[in-house]
Amino acid sequence: MGMFDEMKNKAEDLAKDHPDQVNEGLDKAGDFANEKTGDKYEDQIEKGEDFARDRLGSEDDNNQS
Repeated sequence: MGMFDEMKNKAEDLAKDHPDQVNEGLDKAGDFANEKTGDKYEDQIEKGEDFARDRLGSEDDNNQS
């Protein structure tokens, strides 16, 4: 297994152990991106947040925009 595979696995494990922090980080990143783009790409940014939540296994319906 390569170095990047190990880092990816470690990141996924940490995300599963701390879903609240992952959701908060994704929300902040999405808000930042929306602010910088003037909400022009809000739908795409939200889809990206949802994809990341699904991929990391940190679904929290209460925190999604």
